[in-house]
Amino acid sequence: MESIESDWLWIPVFAILVAFAIPWFLWGNARVVAGLPLWLWWHVGWMVLASVAFYAFSRGAWDRGMGVARE
Repeated sequence: MESIESDWLWIPVFAILVAFAIPWFLWGNARVVAGLPLWLWWHVGWMVLASVAFYAFSRGAWDRGMGVARE
């Protein structure tokens, strides 16, 4: 079982997810990849990454924080 101290690592993970959710560095970039603007691909990829991170969070830290016993 993971330690509760490792749960504190989720704070910077989610802070990074929030900080890079808006690709400020792609503003004004008109590059198109596979028919879609690059900034849109950034959002698609970032949402996939955020989904994976939240899934991992919900499998460990969330259960411990809510006092749910895993089977």
